Amino acid sequence: MSSTPSVSSISSGWRTLGLLNRYHWFVFTVAALGWLADCMDQQLFNLARVSAVTELVRKEYTASQLQEEAVLKEVDERIKSWASYSTSIFLMGWATGGIAFGILGDRWGRVKTMLLTILLYSLFTGLSALSLGVWDFGFYRFLTGLGVGGEFAVGVALLAETMPAAARPYTLGLLQAFSAVGNVTAALLFMLTGYLENLGFFKDLYLLGLGPITPWRLLFIVGMLPALIALVVRRRLQEPETWRREVEASGAKKLGSYAEMLGQSPWRRHALAGLALAFSGVVGLWAIGFFSVDLQQYVFKDRLVRERFQIPAEEKLSKEQLDSYLKQAPELNGDIKFYAGVTSLVLQLGAFCGMFAFSTVTNFTGRRLAFVISLILAAASTALVFLRLESVSDILWMVPLMGFCQLALFGGYAIYFPELFPTRLRSTGTSFCYNVGRFVAAIGPVLLAQLSNKVFIDYQSIDPTLPFRYAGLTMCSVFGIGLIALLFLPETKGKPLPE
Repeated sequence: MSSTPSVSSISSGWRTLGLLNRYHWFVFTVAALGWLADCMDQQLFNLARVSAVTELVRKEYTASQLQEEAVLKEVDERIKSWASYSTSIFLMGWATGGIAFGILGDRWGRVKTMLLTILLYSLFTGLSALSLGVWDFGFYRFLTGLGVGGEFAVGVALLAETMPAAARPYTLGLLQAFSAVGNVTAALLFMLTGYLENLGFFKDLYLLGLGPITPWRLLFIVGMLPALIALVVRRRLQEPETWRREVEASGAKKLGSYAEMLGQSPWRRHALAGLALAFSGVVGLWAIGFFSVDLQQYVFKDRLVRERFQIPAEEKLSKEQLDSYLKQAPELNGDIKFYAGVTSLVLQLGAFCGMFAFSTVTNFTGRRLAFVISLILAAASTALVFLRLESVSDILWMVPLMGFCQLALFGGYAIYFPELFPTRLRSTGTSFCYNVGRFVAAIGPVLLAQLSNKVFIDYQSIDPTLPFRYAGLTMCSVFGIGLIALLFLPETKGKPLPE
């Protein structure tokens, strides 16, 4: 192990990364790769969700049934509903895994728990490729969510307790920023499948008894690769010294106690207010922000059909007419997926910059003020996207702006939540804040679908995209919950981790 530079020789800010020795960088690399791969699997699901559900729902009908207008309308409604349901099921698995593995991370150890979660989310992402219908697809997504939910809390606890104090907020912020790299990787893979689909690559590709491999199945197969991280590094990682001391002093069974966390002040207040703070960001991202990819596909379906068939802008096209035109020009589906990949890609590029920016700004403004600014900007930028996104040029500046503002919050969560709890509760508390709110947040995608399909459906006659736009705009009010939660949380800038 190499020596660590003296604190006096290191300036403040990002230069404090010079305090890290070789083992620090090894721990950071493993945690960052684990979270990067975790987020890649999340985003592969987000991008492939509509394609997967569309194929699985349509398999339940015969070819003759799919020629009937009433059946097509029913199929369309089921696709929209199951695209939302599968997201909600995934979030519920995420929350369940977060609770279970958060406690396990305090009692069993940060390292062993983190590696187990990587194996879980990788395995079940791959199994999603074998789905026969929407129900088993949803079941696999729940199981994937178990691993996804557990990985973050134990990863940030491991990093927070291993890194030098001065460098801790920067390494935690940088860890969260690497999530954007995973999401960008997913977007590039999605764009690649759209390109290969246009070339006819998937026509001669088969998987077991499922027939031809469709692009979304291939993406989920690729999602199994992160398991290699856990297998390669499992023996070199060590548990943090602070955690080992706590185990020796108190015994592992006394760590990770929900009774202590929710029964004692200030941990109870920190946990409940932190949960509300995370809830606003999770709903904002998973029930609104990530659905910008769906909004883009709705918008571009109309645009590409009009360009392909020379249809004037003043002529309105119904959903049925658009689908009919797409059947005549199936190559447009690959173009739609390509632009969906572009949307996700630029969103994540903005996200990386946003999380990096939060990590920098919070060390000047403090944690609470940085969150206030981020929440207000997240609401404004999301409303802008859902009201005004119309063209490729809009994607290139509106979507990264929204990604910058929304994902900056998640950079804050990685820094702030470990600072709210002592060693014996750090993994449990971080996971509680970051994940338990997902049980409630799981209704967000369903609510978005209900607002779109029921409340604002009458606006469809004016513009097919308006119900979805107004639904997203309405749900931006969720960012106000985070502002209220901050009133009950402490400022932790410059303070040591609680022991």
